[in-house]
Amino acid sequence: MTVEEFEEFYAQAVTRLTGQLYVMTGDLQEAQDVVQEAFVKAWVRRGRLERDGQPEAWIRTVAWRLAVSRWRFRRRSADAWGRGSGVAEHVAPPDPDHVVLVDALRELPAQQRRTLTLHYLCDLTVEQIAGETGLSASTIKTHLVRGRAALAHRLQDPRMEEAPDV
Repeated sequence: MTVEEFEEFYAQAVTRLTGQLYVMTGDLQEAQDVVQEAFVKAWVRRGRLERDGQPEAWIRTVAWRLAVSRWRFRRRSADAWGRGSGVAEHVAPPDPDHVVLVDALRELPAQQRRTLTLHYLCDLTVEQIAGETGLSASTIKTHLVRGRAALAHRLQDPRMEEAPDV
């Protein structure tokens, strides 16, 4: 992959990958950071990325692994030092629908959340997800079914249950 090809690939994929990692991690800043770091790692091996045939999948996998590593590091640090209290700046409240969706996604096990993201946001098939995650196709299908069911339950509108039957 030439420098120009890599720059074009970056321009086309960075926003999509950041969005995907945001859904997987639930943290936009973290998603931006790990995607950028994954692209830096990809730059070094850009000649091999083209031969492998799936540079976007490679970057997504590297970014996911970086996010997991960072989470583990922060978790260990927090356990060691305790949680500090900082003064938060005033920010506008988020959209209520966004809050409900993010909360519902956060309640899912990480592997279900990742599988749903890869399937619905990345538009990957079950077989592609299995190849990227190293899980079996039947496990991927199980995560998809359970994840959809959990989200459907969590995102139910209680007003719909109160509506009289016609």
